[in-house]
Amino acid sequence: MQYYHSLINGKWEEGEGSFEVTNPSNGEVIASVSKVTLNQMKNTIDAAHSAFKTWSKKLAIERSRSLFKAAAKVREKAAEIGTLLAKEQGKAIKDAEKEIIGAADCLEYYACLGVNILGEVPPPNAMNLRSIALRQPIGVVFAVAAWNYPVSLISWKVAPALAAGCTVIVKPSRETPLSTIEFVRVCNEAGLPAGILNVVSGENALISNEIFSNPLVKLVALTGSTETGKEFIKASAHTVKRLMLELGGHSPFIVFADADLDRAIKDGIKRSFRNTGQICNSVNRIFVEKSVYDQFVKNFVEGAKKIRIGDPFENPAPDCGPMVNQSGVKKMEEFIQDAKTHGGRIECGGKRPEDPKFSKGFYFEPTVITNVTPAMKIMMDEPFGPIVAIDTFSSAEEAVIKANNTRYGLVAYVYTSNIKKAGWVAENLEWGNVAINNISPDSLYAPYPGWKESGIGLELGHYGLDQYLEWKNIKIEI
Repeated sequence: MQYYHSLINGKWEEGEGSFEVTNPSNGEVIASVSKVTLNQMKNTIDAAHSAFKTWSKKLAIERSRSLFKAAAKVREKAAEIGTLLAKEQGKAIKDAEKEIIGAADCLEYYACLGVNILGEVPPPNAMNLRSIALRQPIGVVFAVAAWNYPVSLISWKVAPALAAGCTVIVKPSRETPLSTIEFVRVCNEAGLPAGILNVVSGENALISNEIFSNPLVKLVALTGSTETGKEFIKASAHTVKRLMLELGGHSPFIVFADADLDRAIKDGIKRSFRNTGQICNSVNRIFVEKSVYDQFVKNFVEGAKKIRIGDPFENPAPDCGPMVNQSGVKKMEEFIQDAKTHGGRIECGGKRPEDPKFSKGFYFEPTVITNVTPAMKIMMDEPFGPIVAIDTFSSAEEAVIKANNTRYGLVAYVYTSNIKKAGWVAENLEWGNVAINNISPDSLYAPYPGWKESGIGLELGHYGLDQYLEWKNIKIEI
């Protein structure tokens, strides 16, 4: 069994006590991660703050070169890190390696953007005065990795923060810490100065209490649940920290009668069950125009039944792997029971697979629910698993009302061949991202906002870099 520790100021330090990491495919323990102590947390923050004084003063091109070197090293180690990710998270090995390559792309993208941080020269308010508006790095950043895409989503934070001139303390998820730790290790091996990029693991309460009470930490970046985000908002008040929160989603998938139904069904199945539904932009609620509802359901269910579940290292790769832990499986069972209680019909799935080869892992069959009502949990709460409900609508207005009837607002999907209809629906959806006739809502080059209870701040695009910069106005008498 492998043992992992925290990286503090360029040195790997063992903490006190440890927690185990389990392979969700078979329930076996694959690694142990030591827990950081309170003194180690304080030392990590002090080291990051000290390193910030030099890193922030480097020329932007110097920071850029460091990020390019880190990206090259991550790309070189993609298979190695991807294997760890597949073992601890359960996604297919090809998808895991793709995630690592995407993290390298992210490092390169912000390496480019980091040399183009521009200020302004506002017009003067007096003839003898001039203003120079600068943007400077905010300081020490605490970045929390999500367990479903632990390398990709942490790169969305680490890359812009380092490019801006900030230093970073990464906290991996307890469910999938290994690939995050390896990502940080590889970036440091590429030549980052000590203290620039640190990683700590351990008890959430101990780490969070020190982070939120320590004034040296200036920004907290999280991808996680809405409930965790709300706790972070409360905790940040004491020292008025800046927050960047990408939280829950409960994505609607709207299909009009004039859509390419074959394409909509294929895309809907993929976005509903990819990574076993454990994605913040996964489809949970499908709304289909009444005239094509029966045909859509029939073909969608047939497609869902063909999804092959399996171990992430199978060849060919499975369509669906295990859930990340046993509690996820229990949560799915609760959603199913609630749907049945409210009259829902389980068209396929709805249970753990019966094949004995899956008995030791955390597997759950891809599930489709019809005859849904607004009172069902599946229509109100994000399952974060392989469950999707299909409902109907009669007009564009009704589709929008149903889609907006949730506290979330991250990603919505619309399928129609009518561009005027698509435009009207997109503008009236209360969602930060709307994908029309596609299931690729995020891009390195565009903002990825969450509306309502799906987040605060922005990731990706040049907007993602802006989160880690402060404005300063310097007024000069001439």
